[in-house]
Amino acid sequence: MNVPAVQVDGLFKVFGRRPEDAVARLREGASAAELRADGSTAAVIDAGFSAEPGEIFVVMGLSGSGKSTLIRMLNGLLTPTAGRVHIGDTELTGLDPAGLRRVRQEHISMVFQHFALLPHRTVVENAAYALEVRGVERRTRLAAAREALDLVGLQGWADHRPDELSGGMQQRVGLARALAAETDVLLMDEAFSALDPLIRREMQDQLLELQRRFGKTIVFITHDLNEAMRIGDRIAVMRDGRIVRTGTPGRSWPIRGTSTSPASSPTSTAPASSPRPT
Repeated sequence: MNVPAVQVDGLFKVFGRRPEDAVARLREGASAAELRADGSTAAVIDAGFSAEPGEIFVVMGLSGSGKSTLIRMLNGLLTPTAGRVHIGDTELTGLDPAGLRRVRQEHISMVFQHFALLPHRTVVENAAYALEVRGVERRTRLAAAREALDLVGLQGWADHRPDELSGGMQQRVGLARALAAETDVLLMDEAFSALDPLIRREMQDQLLELQRRFGKTIVFITHDLNEAMRIGDRIAVMRDGRIVRTGTPGRSWPIRGTSTSPASSPTSTAPASSPRPT
């Protein structure tokens, strides 16, 4: 039996006063609005899903739906109020700081919306940063970083500074950093949302090409239905902190798979286009 690359069970994140009490109330049927009236914000409510090895699992939702909070619990940047997260056969929730660092360094990479590059370092040093944190010897990590930069089309830019690059090029550096780390799981939080439409499509194409080559497990956060259907093997839709649909992208909405009523989705229609280029 294959172990999912990412497994999420009964995940809650509540901000504010007495978060554990708020989770108990949610489980008893209280609404997020009722919690807000008492000074608590339920950002993620009873979320559950699994991402299989080599799968692109997309979490889609509008601003404020809880999707970015969710992904930050997948790598321990936020601690769940309740529930469990497994990366492979390791339960992330409950790890001590040293164990959490080990899992992040060896198994999880993250690509952020706003690049998260170090401005005082060169492009190749940024791409090698995860390996530096892991303690990899300088020559080895720079060689791996240069190879990753080549893969994302940044040949000849290794010794430049990030401010000499366009936004799309800077995001390629972030993607190269994740590839150089050679982790099992790649988390991408609105990674292409800040880019111009044409550059965004180019990055989607490149991600799909890299996925075909390396078979990473990717959890991809987006607010864009077209992007979700184009790159996702499966899609989970979030609304008001809850996952309200999970399924496979098809030619029309709703997506095939488990679903709630159409009113639960951020949008009720989808373009009749094939989600993945061949």
